[in-house]
Amino acid sequence: MKSIFAAATIALITLASCTPKATPVTEAPKSVTSTAEQMAQGKTIFETACKRCHDLPEPTKFTSVQWVGIMNSMAPKAKLTDEQHQWVYDYVVSVKK
Repeated sequence: MKSIFAAATIALITLASCTPKATPVTEAPKSVTSTAEQMAQGKTIFETACKRCHDLPEPTKFTSVQWVGIMNSMAPKAKLTDEQHQWVYDYVVSVKK
């Protein structure tokens, strides 16, 4: 009886560990909500605040979804406000290839 219970437990654990895991949901990119003036400020912030720590990436190098992750990780380090974060994001995704 104990061996049947142990076998059933092992089978359940094996099945549970082999099932596909849920993929994390990436926040959808924010739509462009900034004015032209605010995006100009976003460009200035991008060129000054980001440049303090590293070379600037070409805005067209990343997709809008990739920029969400980049901005979410870098904005706190640059001490950007939520508004500034939005302006910089809107600037980088507005740059055309």
